[in-house]
Amino acid sequence: MQRLTAEEFQKAEKLPLTVVLDDVRSMHNVGSVLRTADAFRVEEVVLCGITGTPPHPEIHKTALGAEDSVSWRHCATALQAVGELKARGLTVLSVEQATESTMLPQFHAEQGKHYAVVFGNEVKGVHQEVIDASDGCIEIPQLGTKHSMNVSVTAGIVIYQFALQLIL
Repeated sequence: MQRLTAEEFQKAEKLPLTVVLDDVRSMHNVGSVLRTADAFRVEEVVLCGITGTPPHPEIHKTALGAEDSVSWRHCATALQAVGELKARGLTVLSVEQATESTMLPQFHAEQGKHYAVVFGNEVKGVHQEVIDASDGCIEIPQLGTKHSMNVSVTAGIVIYQFALQLIL
């Protein structure tokens, strides 16, 4: 199946994307995001605030070992993480429904640039101060009645879109 070992994964070329989780409560969502990050060789996952961190049995249940292959770290707040990422030259985008959001199909990632995407709390979304500190917002168009999706599903859609544009 051409699977990489964790060591090969660490050495492999990465998608120039950092994923930031802003106070994500569910350990299963954290594990699922780590597993998706592994699938698309995301550069880094930053777990912020109350977001759970490995090792944890509920994270492992959905990550299936991705917590050992994907580079991850904890940051006190998403706002702090955004500041650090912007200082490193990344373009930071919050994934949120906002008045000036760019719809994901209209967003075009530029080759050679590094990006970070911030995903928010399951109930409250991305903190407003994090949105304000971001370079912009992207949003997934939704056609149903809820206009809300699970954070790990949202992360999968957004990460895949970046992978399509930058490495696939």
